[in-house]
Amino acid sequence: MVRTLPAIEAIELDCADETVAVEMARWLSHLRAERRLSPKTLEAYGRDLRQCLAFLSEHWGARVTLARFAGLEATDVRAFMAMRRADEISGRSLMRSLAALRSFGRFLEREGKGKVGALSAIRAPKVGKSLPKPIHIAAAKRLTDADERAGEERETWVLMRDAAVMALLYGSGLRISEALSLKRRDVPLPGAGDVLTVTGKGNKTRMVPVLQNVLQLIADYVAICPYHLPPEGPIFVGARGGPLNARIIQLTMARLRGALGLPDSATPHALRHSFATHLLSRGGDLRAIQELLGHSSLSTTQIYTGIDSERLLEVYRSAHPRS
Repeated sequence: MVRTLPAIEAIELDCADETVAVEMARWLSHLRAERRLSPKTLEAYGRDLRQCLAFLSEHWGARVTLARFAGLEATDVRAFMAMRRADEISGRSLMRSLAALRSFGRFLEREGKGKVGALSAIRAPKVGKSLPKPIHIAAAKRLTDADERAGEERETWVLMRDAAVMALLYGSGLRISEALSLKRRDVPLPGAGDVLTVTGKGNKTRMVPVLQNVLQLIADYVAICPYHLPPEGPIFVGARGGPLNARIIQLTMARLRGALGLPDSATPHALRHSFATHLLSRGGDLRAIQELLGHSSLSTTQIYTGIDSERLLEVYRSAHPRS
């Protein structure tokens, strides 16, 4: 399902005056056009700023103006953060709220609307690092086999479609949104190519290799799909012929988890984690994996070195004679 951009041209705020609403709309437009943030991130940033403005209005006992916002003090920001933490939101969500406020503050400063120095004085909350949990190689392969669901009362083309999607997630390390946004013209026939051009976060495109056996799974699904799949249309379609919803694949994975005895961490995104972890454990270069995954920062990819280290330590503890 394609998410639409939030309506950012006409923002109404009960807790702030019109000048703040205008600058908020301009800020979100800037993030969309210049920073190329995703609709989901824009929605979250807008919601975070609205929550802060509503809190400040009540905190100060008056509607927020640009001048008052520019005079924000560290105690005001800490009070807002404490209020949000009392709502039991995660540290990651709290960190995003602060990032949204800082982004808006920097925008106002660039536009000559005041400098919000208090925001830079606030430390970001600590977020515990959780290692992604990859799926074992044998299980990952079984997830891409349509025969594993032979007993289900579903049409064969649906079973083959789901298997092809999951083979693509594991074989090329795609995000589920990237796989489901592929057009038919984007996917070569078996033997006619081995690369996909994928559009990822921030509308950034990258080239990723695709295995011939994965292309064959996709071709087999296309061959029996009951719907016409034009070159400019999505290659993966739902039961009624429209674009396939990611939720369908998530539910498919949930059913397979039960059948294969896999933990709850075995999600479609875990196949992407498995792709990176299994490449790294077999000597893959971290920089190359960064490019394949579409990570803008190497530090994001480096989390997989932690997983590999854990695996090595497990082997050491279980195999060393003195352990």
